[in-house]
Amino acid sequence: MSHACEPDLSDTFTVLLAGGRGSRLHELTASQCKPALPFAGSRRIVDFTIANVVRSGLTRMIVATQYRPTSLARHLESFWAPRFPAGGLMLREGPSVTGTPEGYGGTAAAVTANLAELRSAGARELVVLAADHVYEMDYAALVAAHRASGASATVAVDTVPRDRARAFGVVRTDEGGRIESFLEKPDHVPPDPALPGRAMVSMGIYVFDFDWLASVLRMVPGATQDFGNDILPLAVALGEAQAYRVPGDGFYWRDVGTLDAYRRAQLDFTRGEPPCTLPPQVAASEHEMKAASGELVQFAFRMQTGGISLHAPRLGAGTPGRWCMLDESVLLPGARVAPGVRLTRAIVAPGTSVPSGLVIGEDPDEDARWFRRSEEGTVLVTTQMLARRAADRGRAFAPLSATRMGRSA
Repeated sequence: MSHACEPDLSDTFTVLLAGGRGSRLHELTASQCKPALPFAGSRRIVDFTIANVVRSGLTRMIVATQYRPTSLARHLESFWAPRFPAGGLMLREGPSVTGTPEGYGGTAAAVTANLAELRSAGARELVVLAADHVYEMDYAALVAAHRASGASATVAVDTVPRDRARAFGVVRTDEGGRIESFLEKPDHVPPDPALPGRAMVSMGIYVFDFDWLASVLRMVPGATQDFGNDILPLAVALGEAQAYRVPGDGFYWRDVGTLDAYRRAQLDFTRGEPPCTLPPQVAASEHEMKAASGELVQFAFRMQTGGISLHAPRLGAGTPGRWCMLDESVLLPGARVAPGVRLTRAIVAPGTSVPSGLVIGEDPDEDARWFRRSEEGTVLVTTQMLARRAADRGRAFAPLSATRMGRSA
């Protein structure tokens, strides 16, 4: 990242919104929040955003946590807190801050609940970030552009195919970048003549003048204040919202909030050069190291061709059906596959062992019977799903076995 003419960020605070459950990731977030999910090896999704914060020179950050925060908090305190000045990274769990079991009622409500602390610390601006996207960005340049625009609110934007824009806040601007309209997750995305086939969308990355945001939050009462539904439409109506696009071509940004997006983005980092800078690698756990060593014993070598990975077993490689094939599939840390397995567009959950000879991803009806299958064809495989399948098949074969035993008797 370039830091020519760096802005003074001493009074700029960061609020990282890291409380989301990630319900569209289903069983993957049953025991931990979406930002804590593994990505690109032993890294976590949240690592991309925090690495950006550190590289950008932002030194004071509140992390607003909520849903199943234990593993995320442990990771932030052990791995990231030492990379900030003493006390620079502060965890603020919703129920503890609000004094209610529900915690933060919305994305903006998480800022409201921490306003007094931010004000007493002398915040001039707030950089508000989502903790569940994969990208590389210089927030110092974003802050500089915000100050230069004279706007009270700046929204980082990117473009996506129009048929996928309904999952985002859709933005339209004038020639100078002022936001003229903002539609939060609309059912219908109007065509943009300036972007044929695509739409400009909010990345969930904002810069606000602190005093302005505090005054606006007072105008939007209630515990469910939300940036997309409440704050940004108001900023647009007041003529105070500016759009910011990362300079240059080839900018990589992915919202990995669905099984399909999570799988596709993981694969982007397995093909040649990574599409953006990877955060520091977290040391693998003992469990993951044992699983990796088991793979080395089990398979002699791996061959990658396009999106297909072929695994040759150490013993019996010449026997038909002993090779393992992974087609556009992802094994999360600690996951293992036995010889003879074929996976197509699958995600194997952490710690899951796929038994020998199992074929997943080639029969939609069979996949949907046992596993979690998305409309776009991504199949999630967990230990519990495999156990349920094995138990059901065991019950189905039991009468047949009993009949055979009776005949032999």
